[in-house]
Amino acid sequence: MSTVAVLRLPLSVDLGGFVKLLQRMQVPHRVSEEAGEQVLWVPDAISEDVRSLYQRFPAGDPDQQLDIPQEPAAKRPGFLQQLRHSPLTAGVLLLSLIVGAVTMLGDNLQAMSWLTFLNFHVAGEYLYFTPLADSLAAGQWWRLVTPMLIHFGILHLAMNGMWYWELGRRIESRQGSINLLGLTLLFSLASNYAQYTFGGPGLFGGLSGVLYGLLGHCWIYQLLAPNPAYRLPRGVLVMMLVWLVLCLSGLVSMIGFGEIANAAHVGGLVVGCITGLLGGLYSRHKRNA
Repeated sequence: MSTVAVLRLPLSVDLGGFVKLLQRMQVPHRVSEEAGEQVLWVPDAISEDVRSLYQRFPAGDPDQQLDIPQEPAAKRPGFLQQLRHSPLTAGVLLLSLIVGAVTMLGDNLQAMSWLTFLNFHVAGEYLYFTPLADSLAAGQWWRLVTPMLIHFGILHLAMNGMWYWELGRRIESRQGSINLLGLTLLFSLASNYAQYTFGGPGLFGGLSGVLYGLLGHCWIYQLLAPNPAYRLPRGVLVMMLVWLVLCLSGLVSMIGFGEIANAAHVGGLVVGCITGLLGGLYSRHKRNA
């Protein structure tokens, strides 16, 4: 359901009465703030009716019976329908499940060594890592992104999978499968390299760096070019940012969650905010063109 801006008014104008009127009439709408103005968005199909309604009743009218066609409530798509509409999101999650099974969620070191950022071999109780330059010279470029498929434990896989399903579907529905694939690979590369640069050689993996990239992308994009797909509940954004701060503080590791790839989280978030900035500016330019 596409929405359009029907009103752009100064912040000093009181839209409260008119918004209450729309609420009583069960007209889908939302109000955003852009460039010092308040913007009223409604479904395209009833935009002219709402614009005419405001011209007649800018302050709202509780006693007026009005006849504006209402759009039927959208039926939530079933799981199979969601899968058909989100093939890339589902594909990444399926690949993560397969890798989790093959690597036994971190217990099969030999299988993991093919996907880790740095190749390694086991000698006794120690891991010996191959320099990244040697792996790249041997053509093992996949190592720059494949750590996102490695997970250490069922809870690690379940939590990351849940959030990728939530955020990935939003981007795939708004910007398409190819863009989601590009963003996923970019965020994986950025988060993996950040973790390697600041954490040194070691075993790390998971989709969490990618997730913070997707979060930053949706967050900044939505601020610049509001759209229903990227409108995250405020609690979700706050929760993930608070979790990031707790991880950076070391508290999460102290209470038994193991080592946290903090650099990967921060690297993904920073690059995600940059892509959200570029995408949001481009979308706004197209909308205003």
